[in-house]
Parts: sequence; structure tokens; C-alpha cells
Amino acid sequence: MKLQLNGTAVETKASTLAALLDDEGFGGAKVATAVNSEFVPEGMRGCHTLYDGDRVEVLAPMQGG
Repeated sequence: MKLQLNGTAVETKASTLAALLDDEGFGGAKVATAVNSEFVPEGMRGCHTLYDGDRVEVLAPMQGG
């Protein structure tokens, strides 16, 4: 399946957001996620099904001011 991950086209076999995060190296990281501009909480990533053409955003918290 083809997705957009942070604006970059990726090919994946992951069927859930949690699986995609693991495959792309974000598995243990504290990140915020959105699919098609809708926030997906951490507890829902394992059951959030991905579909061909989805746009996934993964954001890491930043410190500073």
C-alpha cells in the first residue's frame, strides 16, 4: 500500500498505524500522530487501520523557546 508519511511517499505492508510506526523506526518514541489531518491518540494506534493513499504525520515534541 502507498502512503504519505510526513510528506514523503512510502510503500508499506503495515495495516495499522502502530505497525507503520514500528516499521519506520518510531516504535518506542514519544510522538504525536495524525492520519488525514485527524489526531490519533497513542492508545488507538493499534486499532487504527490504514488505507491506500492515507496521509500520516508523525511529530516529535520539541523543547525550547
